[in-house]
Amino acid sequence: MPFKFPAFLSTYSFWAASSIASAVLLVQFTPQYSLRQSYSWTASTLFALQWLVYFLYSVFIYPHYTSPMRHLPTVKGGSPVFGHWGTLLAEPSGVPQRRWANEMPNDGLIRYLHLWNRERLVVTNPKGLAEVLTTKSYEFVKPDLLRAGIGRVLGVGVLLAEGDNHKTQRKNLSPAFHFRHVKELYPIFWAKSQEMVRAIQQEVKKLSSSSVSAGTDPTTTPPSPPALEIGEYGSRATLDIIGVAGMGQDFHALQDPTNELNRVYRAVFSPDRTAQILGLLGFFLPAWFLNALPVDRNSQVQAAATVAKDTCRRLIEQKRQRLANKEPMQPDIISVALESGGFTDDDLVNNMMTFLAAGHETTASAFQWAVYQLCRSKDIQTRLRAEVHEHIQSFDTTEITADIIDNMPYLHAVCQETLRLWAPVPLTLRDAAHDTTLLGHFVPQGTKIILSPWAVNHNTALWGADAGEFNPDRWTAPGQANAGGAVSNYAFLTFLHGPRSCIGAKFAVAEFACLLAAFVGSWEFELVDPEKEIEVKGGVTARPKGGVHVYLRPVEKWAS
Repeated sequence: MPFKFPAFLSTYSFWAASSIASAVLLVQFTPQYSLRQSYSWTASTLFALQWLVYFLYSVFIYPHYTSPMRHLPTVKGGSPVFGHWGTLLAEPSGVPQRRWANEMPNDGLIRYLHLWNRERLVVTNPKGLAEVLTTKSYEFVKPDLLRAGIGRVLGVGVLLAEGDNHKTQRKNLSPAFHFRHVKELYPIFWAKSQEMVRAIQQEVKKLSSSSVSAGTDPTTTPPSPPALEIGEYGSRATLDIIGVAGMGQDFHALQDPTNELNRVYRAVFSPDRTAQILGLLGFFLPAWFLNALPVDRNSQVQAAATVAKDTCRRLIEQKRQRLANKEPMQPDIISVALESGGFTDDDLVNNMMTFLAAGHETTASAFQWAVYQLCRSKDIQTRLRAEVHEHIQSFDTTEITADIIDNMPYLHAVCQETLRLWAPVPLTLRDAAHDTTLLGHFVPQGTKIILSPWAVNHNTALWGADAGEFNPDRWTAPGQANAGGAVSNYAFLTFLHGPRSCIGAKFAVAEFACLLAAFVGSWEFELVDPEKEIEVKGGVTARPKGGVHVYLRPVEKWAS
């Protein structure tokens, strides 16, 4: 086994303790070898020397000459000190891994070097993904940095729990996400989709009125169709959906965009320059120190966490009171969790924070990408609208059920292809909890494993030469409705797999389908600036930078 510093030799606490002890011995017994016969100077110098030795070894020697993973396919280039960190900073999250997976020959693992040449492994094939996500899922754990980062807003619930705690939480929450229960929620999804459409209609009328009042003469100048940024409406709709279906509480974000919960989440999910700088400093400074800095970004995150926690505690207390009074409970997530009896109040709050934040932001991101992609593919937009109108004769009076939405194969295909091509979360991390193996290769404890839906979902070895193209028909071939023609279920990584897969996947796909059907059935739409190159904005999810601005024209069949 190649030499690596034992864990206890690689910590600040050991360096400090050994430096102080050595300084005492040197000053007391061999003062000629001490520095100025001073305990503080001697201890400080010894600490610096230990740090320097460890730094030189871990940056320049270990990753290149003694690491057991050095023989794996490794990304070329990079800085002698910073590895491939410059590339990772220059491109949106998931994009470098996507490119490497397609361009580099590999047998399921690609190695690259992060800041200070820290090794990272990207898993690219189904066999490796099955090991990390299924057969060894509890050997590869969520890193502490996720808890210190997104855990502040998402809560440390089922998403970030580990081991037996995760198993218990998932078991107790699973009934709320069973497919039979999700089917009962379709009318809620559709009602909120209708409300989103009406909110957009109101804004369109307001914009049209503003255009007329500005002096445009419709008799001489044909009016331009109203232009709208669509992502905001998707976020407000999904926030309302998770409120009603998840907590039995309508937040009315669609009716009131200044709603406090919507406002604080929009601030958090739109990271500014300060957020990016804090993210970079996270590689150098401890989380507790960064979180205590008096900057606006920390205030925004703290405000969002406070509002989310207070909201969740209030709703949980209301539900608990109803349970104590033996009143009938709605089949929402809180009610199911309370009736299981398996959660403390803190666990419930953390899980509700998770579903509130992640549950609405991911679907909103997918909706935004779908609208963008359908603008780029007018024939697909037209074909989808025809299917929606065939199954839903009236926007206002057709009673929507799961059978109606689920029996639109092209709607399903468009949703699946959007989720494949534009997975809301481009990558996630795992830490090797102890020394282990992956695809037969030794993986030391603490190695960070990169699971990148953007790399796997775009992999030409798994999806064919057109892996990077938007092609819903790959999901419509006989027997391919659930596989899209890929060689393995693990080729579609958007919701992960195994015990740590997204517990709300069916919920998310169902609400996404309803939102998209309502929107596509109501308008023809096109990009305001079709020539503009799309940029991806990182954050909790990947979204189009600046949003998706579209022109809207109502279609006759559903026009009010």
